[in-house]
Amino acid sequence: MAQTFTRTAVIGVGAVGAALVDLLARAGLPVTAVEADERSLSAGRRRVAGRAADGAEPPGVRWSTRVADVAGADLVVEAVPERLDVKTAVLGEAARVCGPGTVFATTTSGQSVTEIASLCGTMTRTVGLHLFPAVPTTAVEVVRTPLTERPVQEAVVELARRLGHTAVEVADRPGFIGGALVMAYLNSAATMYEQRYASREDIDTAMTLGCGLPMGPLAQLDVMGLDVARDTLELLYERSGDRAYAPAPLLSHYVAAGLLGRKAGRGFYDYGSGGATVASSAAGSPSAVGGTAARSVRGVGVVGSGTMGAGIAEVCARAGHPTVLVARSDAKANGAVLAVERSLERAVGRGKVTRQDADAALGRLVAVSQLEALDECDLVVEAVVEDLTVKRGLFADLGRTCRPDAVLASSTSGLPIIECATATGRPENVIGMHFFNPAPVMRLVEVVRTALTSDRTAGIAHAAAAAMGKRPVGCADRAGFIVNALLFPYLNRAIRLVEEQAITPDDVDAVMTGGHGYPMGPLKLLDVVGLDVSLQIQRTLHDTFLDASLAPARYLEHLVRAGHLGNKTGQGFRVRAGR
Repeated sequence: MAQTFTRTAVIGVGAVGAALVDLLARAGLPVTAVEADERSLSAGRRRVAGRAADGAEPPGVRWSTRVADVAGADLVVEAVPERLDVKTAVLGEAARVCGPGTVFATTTSGQSVTEIASLCGTMTRTVGLHLFPAVPTTAVEVVRTPLTERPVQEAVVELARRLGHTAVEVADRPGFIGGALVMAYLNSAATMYEQRYASREDIDTAMTLGCGLPMGPLAQLDVMGLDVARDTLELLYERSGDRAYAPAPLLSHYVAAGLLGRKAGRGFYDYGSGGATVASSAAGSPSAVGGTAARSVRGVGVVGSGTMGAGIAEVCARAGHPTVLVARSDAKANGAVLAVERSLERAVGRGKVTRQDADAALGRLVAVSQLEALDECDLVVEAVVEDLTVKRGLFADLGRTCRPDAVLASSTSGLPIIECATATGRPENVIGMHFFNPAPVMRLVEVVRTALTSDRTAGIAHAAAAAMGKRPVGCADRAGFIVNALLFPYLNRAIRLVEEQAITPDDVDAVMTGGHGYPMGPLKLLDVVGLDVSLQIQRTLHDTFLDASLAPARYLEHLVRAGHLGNKTGQGFRVRAGR
């Protein structure tokens, strides 16, 4: 039978340590909280108190600056900085003053739990306890070494349950689950910003609105601490050799400058005024489109009668624009109108729109089968099949049919906008406007500018998206834009964890939802998106950037060849219930 912990200790009361002290104390366990000196201890006490709504410390905490005071604890957790010598020093000292039955836990996210346990001489009694204090969490990773005794592992798992958390048991591998996935993603976002591909605000907004994440990656780095992120990435790179963990040079530059994130008052954002502010915008953001006044859009055309075409047409009509939808046939045009009508009915039923406004929106929508009906539109959005040959043919027709000053936009999620632009004969008028599905619900629009897009066109596209109630984010014409370029390598890495390790899709998803606050785990999300669609996007990223780490996971290719495409076929990483 697993032992039950009755007295605990936490060494180090930074962000992670403060979260642990708070959890343990509020679960009714006596806690000894240790810091290096009185100043650090006072800061730690403020962190713990700050976690409570009333700003009060939880009861049952004994505060100390001496590691020797952990004597008598049956669980000792270290939460000191991510340095092997520091971690082993405090755990080694704790092991010397504690009894032979004491269990030790390390909160490392980059070091080897096995190496720490070996250096401290506590191999059989040590686990990793990896939790995520940046957002409210309900899951922790419990990491076992090859020699961790099973009762020790079970005791820590039971403690996690007592604290109201799901315990995901994992082997000692670089980054475990959460760190392996999140640190590569955060590093990619820092690199994207360093390359001036998009502004800080736009990168963070794209990932929060486009993926429903609790915070953007650059804001998350600031909360984590850029020094902690840099050190963790260096450790993961050293242990794995994976270039995705090689820290973005900008991280090292900021750390050297003392810009460590929120704890220093400034990192990617400036927290000096009490909130995150940004001093400037990068190219591609709404304020950096040349300074020309954007002409307002009145009439909008949408080409395409599928889910996205009908959704975009609904968005335009609800925003007050006379909207022309062009389909391949009269039957498809009528079908698109019916789809919009059903969507509006659902919105009325949910109280999202009034009956009067729904009827008015439907009255603004005209659906036809002739491109010539677009001749008076100020903005035309293409939403046809994701086939470059088809899109180029359509844009050639639009170049001849539409008025000379009309803005021509593609809603593609990944194909090069420049290929569509050069087919028109007027590439300065062409831009990407990537709406997210379902378009009437999702607020994000990626506005994608090519090397030939004019400032006027970019300004109109940004203004039009904002007038539709959307949040436009700007970026350059590159595979994946912002969201897919950051999201799909993360998803692909999650597949590899399942493919290469004894980790289940449920465990991976539990860590990312319960531990990091993601709205959906990566394997579940892949099933929703469609494994064939995901494979196509991943192949495009790999072919564009020629980075071996972007090669599609073999398991993904295997499932697609087997016809297991996710929810639409009833089987992907999971089998749909009732199939």
